[in-house]
Amino acid sequence: MPVPRKRKVKPWSVEEARTFLESARSREDPMYPAYVLVLLLGLRLGEALGLRWEDVDLDRAEMTIGWQLQRVTGKLLHRRTKTDASDATLPFPEIVTTALRARQRARDLAREAAGENWHETGLVFTTASGRPVEPSNFRRSFAGACDKAGVRKVHVHATRKTCASLLVALDVHPRVAIQILRHSQISVTMNIYSEVSSEETCRALKRLGDHLEQ
Repeated sequence: MPVPRKRKVKPWSVEEARTFLESARSREDPMYPAYVLVLLLGLRLGEALGLRWEDVDLDRAEMTIGWQLQRVTGKLLHRRTKTDASDATLPFPEIVTTALRARQRARDLAREAAGENWHETGLVFTTASGRPVEPSNFRRSFAGACDKAGVRKVHVHATRKTCASLLVALDVHPRVAIQILRHSQISVTMNIYSEVSSEETCRALKRLGDHLEQ
């Protein structure tokens, strides 16, 4: 008997990702900066939720990926990424800087409002009281954001496949993109670049720049 093949999920187009991000930003979705990270840097869910402020340098526009947040056998664990290959210092475009600065302001307001009830974890993404964000809650938020944006619903893990197209649309240099995508060979990155039309690139560049870098 033939072995059933897993159904491949078609990644978002640049236009779908743009629509999703613009919707989340306009609604002031508290997870918008996290959506930016998974879409524009290709971070895995655990890597995004496990990111620490001490590993982010907004002035130099780079971050170090070395931690992840995962629920294992009923426990929420903040631990090192599984392999050294997962660790990386990633440069990021201005859109990411803008989103993370907005997240900083939201964190400061939440901490002030919580007062003595604030739980300091050092994580970039937290609840209103400073606690870690449950991965399952993030998945629900992401699915709900898809519905509100009116875009095709995809699993949050599928966003990594959209990341490369967005980097092309932002005109990120291939040698920077290879660091972000963590490809072992630049030829892999260049193949992705060649698949995105220049017309789509120019159109997406203008719209992304106009709407998301504010």
